[in-house]
Amino acid sequence: MRSFLKYYFPPLYGMLNYLTIRLLLDTVTGMKFWERPLSVNLFEFSAFAVEGYIFVWIQNRLYKYFDEKWQQEINYKRVIRELGYVTLVALLFQNIFITPVAAFTDDGLQWYDLADINIIPLLYAYIYYGVSRSNTFLEAYVNNRLKLEKAMTDQLQAELKFLKAQLHPHFIFNALNTIYFQMDEDVAAAKRSVEQFSELLRYQLYDQQQTVPVSHEIRYLESFIRLQQVRASEKLSLTVDFDTQLNEQQIYPLLFFPLVENAFKYVGGEYNIYIHTRLQEDNIIFIIRNSIPSQITRKTGIGLENLKRRLELLYTDKHTLNITATEQYFKVELLIKTA
Repeated sequence: MRSFLKYYFPPLYGMLNYLTIRLLLDTVTGMKFWERPLSVNLFEFSAFAVEGYIFVWIQNRLYKYFDEKWQQEINYKRVIRELGYVTLVALLFQNIFITPVAAFTDDGLQWYDLADINIIPLLYAYIYYGVSRSNTFLEAYVNNRLKLEKAMTDQLQAELKFLKAQLHPHFIFNALNTIYFQMDEDVAAAKRSVEQFSELLRYQLYDQQQTVPVSHEIRYLESFIRLQQVRASEKLSLTVDFDTQLNEQQIYPLLFFPLVENAFKYVGGEYNIYIHTRLQEDNIIFIIRNSIPSQITRKTGIGLENLKRRLELLYTDKHTLNITATEQYFKVELLIKTA
């Protein structure tokens, strides 16, 4: 293909210009160029073939200049500027190289010769420009889109890492408080809590796949719940129901954790916490409700705000998050589409 464009296309381009001009002139004047002396036709054929090489070379050099000068611009203003240059160069080329050919053949240069010489090659120059530059502009557009998408992906990944990192200090602070209170009452129990705490940290630090089986998340929550029960009030009424059908369904990690953590943090009033997770078709439904102290309506904190943002980034249009707050309880229902 490159050999064709380099060696064969330019003379064909010149011949196309010549034949179009000749046929149009012959239509107007009644001449038949093929009936002229062979030497005259060969002269014009050769002249236009050589001019085809020169013109295509000039056009390609001009396009290279455009790409170097306006490398970052891909818009209609650039196209208009480029067409202005192409028009100017084409008109100069046509009058310098093609007009003399018409002047020294047949009956000399006529006004209709000049009109055809300026209009026909210019139209073909525009067509050549459109075909040649469309591929360049398409490649530039695709490259810009890829760069933009990569930048957006990098930004989203950085934001996700930041949001996930914000979970750690809050979680660690609460867990260490639990162990601290145990140390005064039961050292053996405190050691067990440290072991559970280590397992929880290990999951957060090392289990960082893009997605994990939901069963891993459930085991993580169960460990966290056992750790929280150690410091929970004896009045706490806890109901936990994890659907046994939830096994290998893939989910992004640590989405349910802030909801469970907040339930233990803000529980009050009748001291009820209800946790329910089920599989409904291809949807994972997580419901958590905790009673709160009377006359106090809990407001959403940083944990819930982070969760909302993570869901927007990870499950765009594939989740619903409903929050209900009354004077007696705080309830969150999260639905995640896994398919």
